[in-house]
Amino acid sequence: MMIEDVLSSRGRVKILRILVEIGELNISEIARRAGLNYATTNEHLLALENHGLVRHKRFGRIRIYRFNVENPRAGMIKKLVEFWEQTNKSETSSHEVTNR
Repeated sequence: MMIEDVLSSRGRVKILRILVEIGELNISEIARRAGLNYATTNEHLLALENHGLVRHKRFGRIRIYRFNVENPRAGMIKKLVEFWEQTNKSETSSHEVTNR
């Protein structure tokens, strides 16, 4: 999977952002938070897992997904998401002060 395949999919980006922010979640909760249906979420997670960006563990029928921080690419994407969110909050705060 090329980087544009990962980042050009709004659904995959949402899933990655959610996992960076929350840590671990089951598919249903990821789907709910991302605003996606179960089948689409499952498809995105399988693609991300096939490329080593996320991992899952099984508890009976439940699969819990998390970011695969052992993968250097996943680690860099995680840092990008964290940096983006941090700078986005800073920009929002400075705009609010300027607009007062």
